[in-house]
Amino acid sequence: MTTEASEPAGAEAEITPEQSPRDAGADTGSDPSSRPRGPHGYSHDKESHLKRLRRIEGQIRGLQRMVEEDVYCIDILTQVSASTKGLQSFALQLLEEHLRHCVAAAAVGGGPEIDEKVAEATAAIARLLRT
Repeated sequence: MTTEASEPAGAEAEITPEQSPRDAGADTGSDPSSRPRGPHGYSHDKESHLKRLRRIEGQIRGLQRMVEEDVYCIDILTQVSASTKGLQSFALQLLEEHLRHCVAAAAVGGGPEIDEKVAEATAAIARLLRT
């Protein structure tokens, strides 16, 4: 799909599964600011993801309050564990959606882009395992 004339200036074109970010004129270099902007694999469930992240943000704010209020160490560590699990769960969901959308689209398109997407996903998995 492309942007229609009724969209505001600067609106970005939607990238279909048949179209790679490179086809849409986006640079996919290592600089995150140069990567294509939406829609991505997570876009269809964006509100759910935002709700989940707000819940995690609340947990982190709760940690700050616990420290301010001199709560017992083990209770704080329990909350840290819950917050960490929430972020890990979110990351795994995002990774799954990346594999289903971005990597699958690259596989359909073939060529060197599939190698790039697999390497990207592998690096992301490695980062998640190191945490």
